[in-house]
Amino acid sequence: MSTSIILSPLSQFEVTSLIGLNAPLFGIFNFSLTNFALYTIFVLIIIVGLLTYGDNESNLIPNRWSISLETSYVTLMSMVKDQIGTFNEEYFPFIYSLFFFILFGNLISNVPYNFAVNASAIVTLGLSITIFIGVTILSLSRYGIKFFSYFIPNGTPLALVPLLVLIEFVSYCARAISLGVRLFSNIFAGHSLMKILSTFLYKFFTSGIIISVLALIPFSLFLAIIGLEIAVSLIQAFVLTLLVCSYLKDAIHLH
Repeated sequence: MSTSIILSPLSQFEVTSLIGLNAPLFGIFNFSLTNFALYTIFVLIIIVGLLTYGDNESNLIPNRWSISLETSYVTLMSMVKDQIGTFNEEYFPFIYSLFFFILFGNLISNVPYNFAVNASAIVTLGLSITIFIGVTILSLSRYGIKFFSYFIPNGTPLALVPLLVLIEFVSYCARAISLGVRLFSNIFAGHSLMKILSTFLYKFFTSGIIISVLALIPFSLFLAIIGLEIAVSLIQAFVLTLLVCSYLKDAIHLH
């Protein structure tokens, strides 16, 4: 029974309680440290640590990590300027922080037996819905009632206005789900595939010498998939921040 649980491809996505505390405060107060919370704290500590280590203010010669951080800073800044345009400096710290949180959350989950933070629908949908609400509030605060003109394309015939408003409204609200589902589905599918292949490879390598030698062929494929997952981790972080910049652009310029 325990073996089947360990080898289950879905076991790596289960949220389990590590430390629990019940205190009689206003009825029953339940405090629990889960693996999800623990790995989220790990991601934040790693990001803060690496950014602190890459701080080049006190060094005459920059280290390699400082150069990498400066390169990522310039790349993200260029993306934010191209996408948002005016007022891009106000939103760059948010985009920069979001990019590194998604990136390191994805990369840490590629380490074997680690919990996949961004493969949790709670995290990805929570982020996407929160960003969607924030962007909508931003646009409403800037334009007021004029915000609703976003749902009526220029030059639309009066007879088609109700239909197009409905279509545009559904398309706009779908952003709250699509942004999180895109990240969740890619990370979830990739890690499930890696878990299934690693389980089969383990059985092959423990079945005998001849089978172990033959298993080197699918093992090379497994290594290629690991490299692909690392690339996906970077691509998904970049795509998500790019889409957030696009949503901010629509909210600021209302188009």
